[in-house]
Amino acid sequence: MCDLSIERSIARHFAALEDPRSSTQSRHKLIEVIIIAIAATLSGADGWTGVETFAKAKKAWLLTFLELPDGIPSHDTFGRVFGRINPAQFAACFRQWSAAVATLIPDEIIAVDGKTLRRSHNRSNGLAALHLVSAWATANRVVLGQVATEAKSNEITAIPRLLEWLQLNGCIVTIDAMGCQTKIAEQIINQGGDDVLALKGNQETLAAEVEEAFIEADARGYAGVASEFLETVERGHGRLETCRYRTLGDCSGVPRSALWAAMNMMGMVESRREVAGKVSIETRYFIGSIGTSATRFAHAVRGHWGVENGLHWNLDISFREDECRVRDPVARENLAVLRHLALSRLKNDDTKLGLQNKRLKAACNEDYLTKLLFESPKRTDDAGASVSANISSA
Repeated sequence: MCDLSIERSIARHFAALEDPRSSTQSRHKLIEVIIIAIAATLSGADGWTGVETFAKAKKAWLLTFLELPDGIPSHDTFGRVFGRINPAQFAACFRQWSAAVATLIPDEIIAVDGKTLRRSHNRSNGLAALHLVSAWATANRVVLGQVATEAKSNEITAIPRLLEWLQLNGCIVTIDAMGCQTKIAEQIINQGGDDVLALKGNQETLAAEVEEAFIEADARGYAGVASEFLETVERGHGRLETCRYRTLGDCSGVPRSALWAAMNMMGMVESRREVAGKVSIETRYFIGSIGTSATRFAHAVRGHWGVENGLHWNLDISFREDECRVRDPVARENLAVLRHLALSRLKNDDTKLGLQNKRLKAACNEDYLTKLLFESPKRTDDAGASVSANISSA
């Protein structure tokens, strides 16, 4: 059993958080409220009533390392406290924890993507649903940070704020078409990172130029140009997916490439998916600063897809995020940070269980919950689907 002290717990990173309450009217210690909320979220609580229910059931365990001078806070108290904590400060404390547990390896993929919390709106009060732009470290399986907005269209202004908090040296930042902006690309390069950015209608002229460059290079059999090709095949769950990755290093036929910092490659991905005899084919285009290695390009593209499965899907399925009805504009943002922390910690636990069963085990097994709350995570690699690959250069 490890030393059950606040200084050794996840919550120590929140110890310097400013208490927004009056010192004369505070019945519960702020750090203890936060520790209970973290432990409850790890154990399956998805709202303030769940946090109170957990705390009452685990009072004896909590008293082994908390003082609880006025007993267990009510769900209304949790809601009020998290509705007053400065969300920028709370998110900064979370980033401190993420930085402490993440070891950014060379070519770590930092996937930046947004997600709307669908039931967090309050139309009667004119409150739009919360939209979070998050940075997901694919290999570390940790949320590095998040920025809240009230619309997907605001991602263009949210992404630069998120990136400036992150350590990007040696990493590859991947962003979907919404964030494909010259200033964002320049910021990534200035912070020591590389980028792979998806192209769509928001960069219509550039997308057309890149597509035409591939058409012309293909017509010549990619003769005389820096280019690599990689094909991967995945089988599983009744699905057969073939992805063909092609890079192109000659940007001379793309006039708008001069506007993009360090742009030295274009990428194309053709995805062919067969499910139950039905075939769908999709072609997408990218720009980036990572050179023409098809292996590196595929690593970046596949890493970005991982943000959907590794982060967003798990938040919806294992944490029921889209069902959460917390609508206080501050509390809903702080609760989203709690979910990010819990998901990141559970993802980095080496117990061979899915997220939902890890949360169930945490609720039932105090030794396991103690491990999650007080021990540093040890990262292990996920077991992936069977992949075969062929690579060639032209």
